[in-house]
Amino acid sequence: MKKKRTFYTELAYGFGILLLALGTALMEKADFGVSMVVAPAYLLHRKISESLPFFSFGMAEYALQAVLLIALSLVLRRFRRAYLFSFVTAVIYGLTLDGCMYLVSLLPFAGLAWRLVCYVLGMLVCAGGVSCLFHTYLPPEAYELFVKEMSHHLGADIHKTKTVYDCVSCLIGVLLSFAFYGLWHFEGVKWGTILCALVNGWMIGQVSRLLEHAFDFRDGLPRLRELFTNRS
Repeated sequence: MKKKRTFYTELAYGFGILLLALGTALMEKADFGVSMVVAPAYLLHRKISESLPFFSFGMAEYALQAVLLIALSLVLRRFRRAYLFSFVTAVIYGLTLDGCMYLVSLLPFAGLAWRLVCYVLGMLVCAGGVSCLFHTYLPPEAYELFVKEMSHHLGADIHKTKTVYDCVSCLIGVLLSFAFYGLWHFEGVKWGTILCALVNGWMIGQVSRLLEHAFDFRDGLPRLRELFTNRS
């Protein structure tokens, strides 16, 4: 049996944030519709930036994730220290996303074929990012934390919970598009968003299996883990 290589969970955290930001930027570049998870934040960014140009996609992300963390606390009727650290992750992700958006905007991609490449690659990269965050004890973004906490609370499969969450987020994105730009006007939420909502949970599951087959996830800083795994 082939020996697995060690993949430290702290590195998984860093890779997860970077891959998520890069994948999101690639999907936005493709313009077939962003990921259903970020669709509400993207629409808020597009609408608010019309009046406040400095309001970036990344800023919309961590502002909306703060609201989601408050909602999670109300649903579970508790507030954990990890939720605060999750917001820190959201801010780091937001800054990384703005950087990736700038870099991807410089790519000289044009035409339908390149847009399709960006879209497919973006979905795969995002799936890899979420999978990495599912394999770390460090608090993920509010989106992934919400899925983790709710699946634990309900005793449900995490990948199925992710699919349900994605579909609800997609619906919210559609409603915001109608509210901001008129009925049956799809802005940011397009056919690519719908497809992503249907297959993203499955893709994350497949990527997770591949990673677990190739790597042995271990903590590089066990004492740090104790700080974040205390469920009080």
